[in-house]
Amino acid sequence: MNTRILKPSDSAYGYPLLIKRLLTSTQRVEERNQIVSGRQRFSYRQLNERICRLANALRAQGIGPGDTVAVLDWDSHRYLECFFAIPMIGAVLHTVNIRLSPQQILYTMNHAQDDLVLVHDDFLPIIDGIKGQLETVKGYVRLTDVDTPPEAPFATAGEYEALLAEAAVSYDFPDFDENSVATAFYTTGTTGNPKGVYFSHRQLVLHTLNLVNTLLTRNAGDPLLDHDGVYMPITPMFHVHAWGIPYAATMMGIQQIYPGRYEPNRLARLIREEGVTFSHCVPTILQMVLQSAEAASTDFKNWKVIIGGSALTPGLVEQAMTRGVDIFSAYGMSETCPLLAITRITREQRGQPMAEQIAWRVKAGIPSDLVDIQIWDSNGTPLPHDGKSAGEVVVRAPWLTQSYLFEPDKGAELWAKGWLHTGDVASIHPDGCIEIKDRIKDVIKTGGEWISSLELERLISTHPGVHAVTVIGIPDEQWGERPCALVISRTAECSAQSIVDHLQQYVAGGAINKWAIPKEVRIVTEIPTTSVGKIDKKRIRAQLT
Repeated sequence: MNTRILKPSDSAYGYPLLIKRLLTSTQRVEERNQIVSGRQRFSYRQLNERICRLANALRAQGIGPGDTVAVLDWDSHRYLECFFAIPMIGAVLHTVNIRLSPQQILYTMNHAQDDLVLVHDDFLPIIDGIKGQLETVKGYVRLTDVDTPPEAPFATAGEYEALLAEAAVSYDFPDFDENSVATAFYTTGTTGNPKGVYFSHRQLVLHTLNLVNTLLTRNAGDPLLDHDGVYMPITPMFHVHAWGIPYAATMMGIQQIYPGRYEPNRLARLIREEGVTFSHCVPTILQMVLQSAEAASTDFKNWKVIIGGSALTPGLVEQAMTRGVDIFSAYGMSETCPLLAITRITREQRGQPMAEQIAWRVKAGIPSDLVDIQIWDSNGTPLPHDGKSAGEVVVRAPWLTQSYLFEPDKGAELWAKGWLHTGDVASIHPDGCIEIKDRIKDVIKTGGEWISSLELERLISTHPGVHAVTVIGIPDEQWGERPCALVISRTAECSAQSIVDHLQQYVAGGAINKWAIPKEVRIVTEIPTTSVGKIDKKRIRAQLT
């Protein structure tokens, strides 16, 4: 095939896709909306000034292109400023998972080769305990939320706000290669050390542009988020850049609320007092907010929520919709930046009864723009999108991580045959809607049959007495594995036998076979979760087997 390639003029400007471009429109026009974080309230003009001040403060600490800056903080205005200033000077932002163990945090900071650490008061003891083993760190900056913080246990270069106050208010952010690494963070797997995921400026800009379009268009006649909305993340900013939505919200010039440490009553109060219209979180966080004491006096009718990270169950959808929450599913993973698909609700679907809407809202949604998704069998053969065939989800998009940081062999495994392998089993319907069946590692193999733990969780969640549920496979001498369900009950009438009786109707109706009835149902008071709030099936399996 012959293609025509025209050489651009030597004088034409190449316009690299850099994170600084996301600030262009708000620098010019945004005057009304604010950034709200604790006692801090400031305009977008002030945000831009603070980003410049932070850039100057970082340069004063010797940070420049190619260096790595680690941040340990709650969701705050400081974190938002770091999202921009650090990569905009050519450095790499390492968002440290504060919920990992101290030894895992030590591993990630040494592996990322951090040069400077910005650390909140609450995490000073962690850093104090490992700082003697940090191999590349040259200095520390303190982050605090109080006027007179106690003395730090080790020397720092100063306190964040004081350093910004001393820094110049302007900074000429340079152009450089758009493929330069902008951010890095670590994702935990089933075995071994956490793996470093990284993204370039180009990838983050393209992901942001896609997010803006998605937020504006995916909910018929009623955008998920627009310039008049109020945004509050309830996904940690250390986790995939809070799903990248702070970048999109900043580009759009939207009112943003940063809640600090997550506390359900405080989150519900902020939703009520600040008029929050849009958030995103994992299912466990939404449940805690809806059941908090403050929720009783909070009107959720203007609140739209995207759920990701774990499967959205019909029971939670019904609970949320009954309280007025407009709830959606989204699909992605750490390695995909993360957006791959999201629920699309049409005007016709919005007029359907709740039961029919629930069936749409629990699915993973329609692929986002520029996302190419297939399902493959174990031989790598693409399967039809008929809503019945199930295989591993593989994907291509312009914002997917290209490898794992300093681990090319693991990156090659992730990208086998030129497609990123998600490890998820799904069907794709003729209309493009993705229905996740399970994680490959969570499928229960019993007597030669494969049982979806997610499907069992979905069915159990429809029991009126179930508050939360998870299902895993446990070893069985005769069948290899059998399902085991952990259930948090909503009512005293919710018993193990009532769960079994509830599932019998689905056996009679042919939805599941009799071997899918759990061998054991345990009524528990809590279900273990991971550092980002997902149900931790790895830990549950270790406890039960």
